[in-house]
Amino acid sequence: MTTQTCAACDCELDANPIKVKIGGKTVEVCCEECAQKLKEAHASAQEQG
Repeated sequence: MTTQTCAACDCELDANPIKVKIGGKTVEVCCEECAQKLKEAHASAQEQG
């Protein structure tokens, strides 16, 4: 069995990960803080391009 990890910090996800939609793709994170970090990083990348 493969272990799912947080898209932001690579921590192991529990049974109820938080799903975040980034650029049309849904990723799973371990906590609201990581969700916010991903959203901010994606917004920053959009401004650059």
